[in-house]
Amino acid sequence: MPNPRIKNEEQYEALVKKGYSKEKSARIANTPDAGKKGGKAKPYEEWTKEELQKQASKVGIKGRSYMNKKDLIESLRNN
Repeated sequence: MPNPRIKNEEQYEALVKKGYSKEKSARIANTPDAGKKGGKAKPYEEWTKEELQKQASKVGIKGRSYMNKKDLIESLRNN
């Protein structure tokens, strides 16, 4: 029987099967944009090296000042 407090029951069940706790699964499934694809950001390849370095700094990538654009993109995607 569906839980009336869960907005996106399908996503909730998938998250529980993945190993998330019931509480965390419910919190994610009840967000207004639950199950929708994300942002409208342009691909990293279109970013400047400076923009990539700033983003790498935000997420805490070490050695970013020595990286070229290709390495920055790879590090951001694999972070």
